[in-house]
Amino acid sequence: MAVCARLCGVGPSRGCRRRQQRRGPAETTAADSEPDTDPEEERIEAGAAALYGSGGGRSAAPSPPPRCSLLELPPELLVEIFASLPGTDLPSLAQVCTKFRRILHTDTIWRRRCREEYGVCENLRKLEITGVSFRDVYAKLLHRYRHILGLWQPDIGPYGGLLNVVVDGLFIIGWMYLPPHDPHVDDPMRFKPLFRIHLMERKSATVECMYGHRGPHNGHIQIVKKDEFSTKCNQTDHHRMSGGRQEEFRTWLREEWGRTLEDIFHEHMQELILMKFIYTSQYDNCLTYRRIYLPPSHPDDLIRPGLFKGTYGSHGLEIVMLSFHGKCARATKITGDPNIPAGQQTVEIDLMHRIQLPDVENLRNFNELSRIVLEVREQVRQEQQQQEDRPEDGEGRGRQSPREPQCGPAQPSTGLAAEKGRAPGDGGAVAVEEQPAQCGQGQPFVLPVGVSSRNEDYPRTCSMCFYGTGLIAGHGFTSPERTPGIFILFDKDRFGFIWLELKSFSLYSRVQATFRNADAPSPQAFEEMLKNIQSLTS
Repeated sequence: MAVCARLCGVGPSRGCRRRQQRRGPAETTAADSEPDTDPEEERIEAGAAALYGSGGGRSAAPSPPPRCSLLELPPELLVEIFASLPGTDLPSLAQVCTKFRRILHTDTIWRRRCREEYGVCENLRKLEITGVSFRDVYAKLLHRYRHILGLWQPDIGPYGGLLNVVVDGLFIIGWMYLPPHDPHVDDPMRFKPLFRIHLMERKSATVECMYGHRGPHNGHIQIVKKDEFSTKCNQTDHHRMSGGRQEEFRTWLREEWGRTLEDIFHEHMQELILMKFIYTSQYDNCLTYRRIYLPPSHPDDLIRPGLFKGTYGSHGLEIVMLSFHGKCARATKITGDPNIPAGQQTVEIDLMHRIQLPDVENLRNFNELSRIVLEVREQVRQEQQQQEDRPEDGEGRGRQSPREPQCGPAQPSTGLAAEKGRAPGDGGAVAVEEQPAQCGQGQPFVLPVGVSSRNEDYPRTCSMCFYGTGLIAGHGFTSPERTPGIFILFDKDRFGFIWLELKSFSLYSRVQATFRNADAPSPQAFEEMLKNIQSLTS
């Protein structure tokens, strides 16, 4: 009743309509046909007017100020007030009194809520054609399916994927994001619709599967829980082609790789491509998706974290997520392959151990670069051993930038001292304090002779380098191990990694896209998400 008193000025009277929430459907329907004014409301307002208007003959004492009630405000002003409230609060407000309930049928209110909460900017003309109101759009489409908006990773075995569910006009569409064709890592992402939801009539929303080449057809979405949902196609015959599996494979190959099988001369690559087609085709009927978040950022991060496209040899281009965790950074696979599946940490960068590259002539010598990196690995190993042998004494320090040593539970507590006895121009490990990060000043970079790269159009200058490890494994994620390598930062949108054992170079380029509803509610939620997607493929 206290809520009623604040909202309508009636207070705990018999005319309060807050008890209407306990009515049944029949009583609610009858209430909708009641007159705009309530007898009890009129009685109270008339009594207040008589008390404060006439003065009752009391000339000595000043009259108290008139009491202002929301019920006395004109309807157009109440519309403005109600339209500024969250849409989730409006159903409760409708239970206060008949007048509020009638005003909340004004479509202007729900049009504003659709625009401010979900970015819907459609005009009324389109809705009039379909016979659907903004109130229907909000209640039966946007609010009902709000839990599936954002970024998701489909459960397609080791391959994973990236799904972005967005509000697009009067539709909710699930877009599958695909890397550009190999090896053009700097090209924009490709995307195709997997499903869409819209209101065909006022009764309920319609779910349609968009997979295949025969247009939208009947589908179904089940929200398993807040961070998981599944889609199902009810007409899989729309996925089939008249030319059979051979035509389906050739079409898929053109879409996935931008070429034909005859253009791919590498036999091992042909096997990987055919294997992926056979495996992923099994999931055209039903798919489960798990929510993923974009990594939180911090002003001291080396570069802005986020999603990147990277080259992975015969596996083509894959999507990774770069995130920072104190003294280290990690690249987690969002899409994967039979060797290193989606969800695994493909690269880990030790931000406390910078590496000074030698001059260009010495950099061309793979043995020289290998010697530098292996020396750093040995020093890291020794520091970790010392850390295990002495009690922890670095806890409690605040977060610092990569230029400043900081303590973390999984990393050494000190940076490397500059190696002595080296001639100018020799490479090696340098202390983070003595070699500040200078992203604006580049140094020449070239790949060592013998290191393979899918993309020869890599940057020829870099900002800084760090020691890191890369995850390698056999087919089926057998015998996984972390091997030494070097992380090369080129600019704010590109970095690379040299895998020493594989003599291979991966180039990564930022995904230039804006994602809504993708921020983690807290750093802890992001860390938990990383653990969950990794555990699914471990």
